[in-house]
Order: sequence, then structure tokens, then C-alpha cells
Amino acid sequence: MVTIGNIYRELLEKIRASKLRVYGIEVFRGGGVSMREMFSRDVRYPAYSATKSVTSTAVGLAVSEGKMDISRPLAECLDETLVNAMPAELRNGFSKLSIERFLTMSVTGYPFRPEGEDWLREVLAMHPDTESGPSFSYTNVSAYLVGAACENAVGMPIPEYLQPRIFEPLDMPLPEFQYDPQGRFNGATGMKLTVHELSLIGQLYLQEGEWNGTQLVPKEWTKLAVLKHIDNDRGGYGYFFWCGNDSFSISGKWGQRCIVYPKKGVMITYMGNIPDGAEKIQLIAEEFCEGL
Repeated sequence: MVTIGNIYRELLEKIRASKLRVYGIEVFRGGGVSMREMFSRDVRYPAYSATKSVTSTAVGLAVSEGKMDISRPLAECLDETLVNAMPAELRNGFSKLSIERFLTMSVTGYPFRPEGEDWLREVLAMHPDTESGPSFSYTNVSAYLVGAACENAVGMPIPEYLQPRIFEPLDMPLPEFQYDPQGRFNGATGMKLTVHELSLIGQLYLQEGEWNGTQLVPKEWTKLAVLKHIDNDRGGYGYFFWCGNDSFSISGKWGQRCIVYPKKGVMITYMGNIPDGAEKIQLIAEEFCEGL
């Protein structure tokens, strides 16, 4: 007889047999954590691009407070002096690109990451494709720009902005974040979380922004953010969330992932350092959830 306990044991056996460097795993089912196993110390680890989903959350809050409009050009939320310093032709093209285009990674022509002594100045000197329509192009530059724009729109550092709105209600100490050389928030990467803290962010979206009877994130945003807005070779992409046919996920590059199945009310979260095995552990996790 197959029991849920047997299914959990099989999952753990597969992870151990894989010999991949998984720090820990957590399963949310039936309204709470139903299984949790740590293979390493229960501390904060780099979450890499999971940061992007937190940036999306900050944008959703800024939109609800009337401080951002994702249909408007992203340039309107950046430092006016820097934007005006751009060559006219470059500025005119860049000003056509909406915040939503960057949220969906649908602006082409940028390198993978911002670099240099002043990331924002360097990025604003680049020549993205401003004439073609949306086309998926995954780059940290897009998320960095959205983070910088959101920070400018709300008038304070994003971690400070999110502290009373998200982290305190989730009973989560302020995470470690990364900043550019000028101290601007890096909306693309650099955050550190425990396995459970990554789960909490996924759970907030599973619950459509509601937490202990309080709507922390607007319900409409939690639905829009995880909706597929553009296709790619991994299924699709929302507003800094990856989208499957019946799931969405918060994802870092080397095995940091929270996969959410809204119809089942199930989540599986794991973190590790798996440069050469991230797809393998993802497959194990997805097969487990599909069998529940």
C-alpha cells in the first residue's frame, strides 16, 4: 500500500542517491509544512535569482500604492539626470520600453549582467532592441533596472521598503541583499535565505498575498505575477516568476527553487549548490509533486 510517508521516504532516498549537494528540502501540503529534511546546516544560503521574485513583489506593492504603473516607460522611474544625459536617439528608444517589458524579460540586446564602476550608467549607455516586439531574453540587467526603478519610485532602499510590508509580517529577519557600487539595490540576485524563508515567499503567493488574515500583497498582483506573459523553452515567464502548465516557481541558478502547484495547494522548496545537477533535482521534485 502506497502511503504519503512512503512517498516522502522515496523522495529523500532519490535525493540522497543523486549525491547532489542539496542543503535541505521542505514540502508544504494541506495548509502547512508536511515534510522537512535538512542535509546541511539550517542557515541562510545564496538564493541567486530567487531575488527577482522579491523584486516583483516590491513592484506590486509600489503599483498598489500608486507609485508605479507598469504600462509606463521604465525610464520615468529612473534618475532624471541620468536619463537626460543619454544621447537623444538612445534615450528616445529606451523611453519606449515599459516596465512590464522588463518584468517579463522581453527586451533583447542586453548582456547577462550589469558591470563596471557605475552599473546604471553603463546600462544606460547600451543599445537594446527598442524597435522589435517582445521576445524572451533572460538577463540580470532587466531585473537590475526594475529594482533600481522601483527603489527610485518608492524613495527608499527596497529592503527598507519591504521590511514592514513583507518581512516583518512573515516573521523573517531582514535578509542579506546585494547592491551596486553606488548603493542601488540589485533586483536580480544577491539575496540569502534559509530553505523555510524561501518557502514563505512561495506560500505568500500560493495564498494570493494573504497572510494571517491580512492582505500583504494585492491579490490581483499575485495572480498577474505568476501568469505566463511570454513563452520560452522552459514553458513561460511571468513577472520574474517561471511558469509551468499547472505550476509556477521562484528560481535561483544552482538549485534554489520553490515550485508551487496552486490547484493542489502543494509546494516543494529546496536549496543547494548544484551547478551541474539543477535540472536533475528539479525533475525529482516535480515528479514527487505530480504523484501527490
